[in-house]
Amino acid sequence: MRHVLLVDDNPADANLVEEALEGRVELHVASSGPAALEFLRGQTVPVALVLLDLNLPQLDGREVLAAIKGDPRLKSIPVVVLTTSKSEDDVTRAYELGANCYLTKRGDLAGFLTVVRAIETFWLTMAALPPPPRRS
Repeated sequence: MRHVLLVDDNPADANLVEEALEGRVELHVASSGPAALEFLRGQTVPVALVLLDLNLPQLDGREVLAAIKGDPRLKSIPVVVLTTSKSEDDVTRAYELGANCYLTKRGDLAGFLTVVRAIETFWLTMAALPPPPRRS
């Protein structure tokens, strides 16, 4: 089973992502930037995909993204930004920092679940992913 790290401080959104992916992935949740980086740097399981919100406490999603893509051991993990921001500046900056995809959270339940399931279908079923990073 593939392991996915969701980085989101909104418990309701985390519950919806868990519902959308139920039984198809092992979902790990970090509610802050530092917690996400700690999990990734000390990972005991190979993380196949990171779902990253931009609006986080302590370190925001942009800082987390920069840290992931700046770490030779983590940079090959695909990062999908999944956020409420529709700002062109946020989209541009996320791609400049190495995001693999930028998606806006839908406000309606059905739309939100559809987006998360589409992420899972594409990134974990259709896309060829690099092997998990080696632990040093």
